Amino acid sequence: MRPNFWSRFALSELNHSEWEALCDGCGSCCLIKYIDEDENGDVDEELVEYTDVTCQLMDCTTGYCQHYDTRQEHVPDCIQLTMDNLPQMMWLPSHCAYKRLYKGQNLPSWHLLLTQDAVVTQQQMRAANVGVAGRCVSETGMSDEVMEERVISWVKP
Repeated sequence: MRPNFWSRFALSELNHSEWEALCDGCGSCCLIKYIDEDENGDVDEELVEYTDVTCQLMDCTTGYCQHYDTRQEHVPDCIQLTMDNLPQMMWLPSHCAYKRLYKGQNLPSWHLLLTQDAVVTQQQMRAANVGVAGRCVSETGMSDEVMEERVISWVKP
C-alpha cells in the first residue's frame, strides 16, 4: 500500500488492498436497517434506523464476518461496497472511513491506518462506542416482528 494513500489519492484511485484497508471492521454495515426512500429513491440518512440484528455470517462475539472473502456466495444480497455504489450508501455510519473520505472528512482518530496498532484501535473504538462485537444478535430464526423491536441508537448515520 502506498504511504498515506487515504489523504493523497481520490477513492477512485485506490487499489484493492487500499480500498479494503479503509474498512475499520466495525460491522455496522452488516446490521439490519430500515431505510426509507422518497419517491425519487433518495434516502434521508437521518431517518435510517439500525437494529442490533446482523447478517447470519457475523460472529457477534468478535464482530467480524465469518466468510468475508466469499460472503456473497453465502448471502447473495450482501452489498459489495464500491466506488460506484458509495454515493447511494450515505446510510453508512458517520464514523465509516469510506463515507468520511467521500464527504471530504478525515479518518477517525482511532482508525488502524492512523494508530498502526490493532489493540489501540480496538480500545479506542470501544471508547467511541463503535462496533457490533458483543452487542449484536444473528438474524437466523428471527421474525420480522421481533426484528422491528430491536432498533438501536448506538449507530449514527
